[in-house]
Amino acid sequence: MASMSFQLPKSAVDQLKGFISLCKSKPEIIHNEELAFFREYLLSMNATLPPKPEGGKAPEGAEKKATPPPAPEPKQEEPAEMEVESEESDVELDMEGVIGDPNPNIDQEMGDSSKKELTEQEMETFDLKRSQAMQTFSEGEWEKAIALFTEAIKINPNSAAMFAKRGMCYLKMTPKATNACVKDCSRAIELNPDNAAAYKWRGRAFMLLGKFAEAQKDLATACKIDFDEAADEWLKEVKPNAKKLQDHQRKKERKAAEKELKERQERVRKAREAQEKAAREAQEDMDAGMDGGPGMGGMPGMGGLGGLFNDPEMMAAFADPEVAAAFKDISSNPANIMKYQNNPKVMALVTKMAGKMGAGGPGGGAGGGMPGMGGLGGLGGMMGGLGGLFGGMGGGGGAPPRGAGAGASNPTPPPPKPSSTDDLD
Repeated sequence: MASMSFQLPKSAVDQLKGFISLCKSKPEIIHNEELAFFREYLLSMNATLPPKPEGGKAPEGAEKKATPPPAPEPKQEEPAEMEVESEESDVELDMEGVIGDPNPNIDQEMGDSSKKELTEQEMETFDLKRSQAMQTFSEGEWEKAIALFTEAIKINPNSAAMFAKRGMCYLKMTPKATNACVKDCSRAIELNPDNAAAYKWRGRAFMLLGKFAEAQKDLATACKIDFDEAADEWLKEVKPNAKKLQDHQRKKERKAAEKELKERQERVRKAREAQEKAAREAQEDMDAGMDGGPGMGGMPGMGGLGGLFNDPEMMAAFADPEVAAAFKDISSNPANIMKYQNNPKVMALVTKMAGKMGAGGPGGGAGGGMPGMGGLGGLGGMMGGLGGLFGGMGGGGGAPPRGAGAGASNPTPPPPKPSSTDDLD
């Protein structure tokens, strides 16, 4: 026997699950007259029906097939892919009257929307088809009316009334075609946003599909454009479920906003901690350098230099990469200061440091703008200390400066050349 391949649309499966949930919560609904066909099917499968409501009429044959209750089956979790992915899954709603779309495979003719004007002959044919469709509609022959409205739509695809009427027929036929109704009424609203009937029947279709928020919006719009008692009654029915969904949505949005705020505050906290940590490490390195420790490569010979770093102007000057590089060069050999005599930034800092350390002030040298060579020697101790600082900054220990220390101002003279008499001896 060949197997038959058949797959229900997801929307139909979702609606079936909703109906089964309704049956579980209200078992007596199975005795509704509209579900007689379903009862007969269950009985044909030897199913046990729930007790009929008191005073209700038992379905024919219900007493004839009393079967023992089936053995309880082990509870099985539904696969994740079968879960209904909708807001309704998180909210307890009254699903009475929800049928889904029992007739999903409708092939709707929507006409050629690019067609703008009708010829005189086309207009006469359209009027004839419209009259025939309306007559059939009034007689309650819904499927025949749908066919006639479809012929009218082919001729004039820009008639909002034809789409709205055909959409209503889809809800009147058996089985109902709820999604087809939504599609027709949506097209009617595109063509004429003031078509109250289109909003009314689309709202009704949304009710049957369990889309309560959309139903409330459409039914309220229909009553606003042209009050209708049926639409108003449906609106009252759908409001409780719509309110539950709206409250649920607001709750979700509030939780999402709170989560986003917490995440942002956490990012700010971490950034602040990282900034404070970097500042502490920088201070520790500076303190280690001041104490002659390894953090800055040691600062031998600093003497009273520590006080220089309490001067904001001095610290700002040392922050300049050009100045820092120059002082590293000078620290390796104080005589290199001659290379920077035309650099105002470097010389301004040298002069200030010389004045603080008593190594000679401005104008002390031959150049008139830089310390003289005597003062330069006096700067030796200071530069020796700076050698450790800038050497540490550069990643090395800093080369010991030439001429540094107390004897820098009186360098040791080279040995005298031997005389001719010495040569003879």
